[in-house]
Amino acid sequence: MNHQSVPHAPVKSILLVEDNPNDEALILRSLNKANVANQVIITRDGEEALNYLFAKGPFENRNPSDLPAVILLDIKLPKVDGLEVLKHLREQVATRFLPVVMLTSSDEERDLVESYKFGANSYVRKPVKFDEFIEAVRHVGLYWLLLNQTPHSKYS
Repeated sequence: MNHQSVPHAPVKSILLVEDNPNDEALILRSLNKANVANQVIITRDGEEALNYLFAKGPFENRNPSDLPAVILLDIKLPKVDGLEVLKHLREQVATRFLPVVMLTSSDEERDLVESYKFGANSYVRKPVKFDEFIEAVRHVGLYWLLLNQTPHSKYS
């Protein structure tokens, strides 16, 4: 039998949009503890996240078709808040189906409703207890990186 080696698709990255350095460190530690090997790209405000995703400003040399596997998006962000980032992503053909997990400490019902209204795939509240936080991030990483299937397009 003739077997041909099929090249593996490149490992997709995770885009973490988080302005709190403590939460950023906890998320990175949690992903590491869950053996998530995907590269994590960190942006610290909504404007920087949009510039990264659409290859603008300081990211203009980045390939805009190289999109992350999932975006972990905080709601309360400087410059452009997470809900505005989400709305913008859903308006663009290239990012319309990109999985977005709202990972936030907000417990306001309005934020939850607005997140889903604007097309969030998931809404995860950051638990206060460290062990719960690690477990929540582990589940988010494993589900969205290993199990979730997204539509293929010329942009992904």
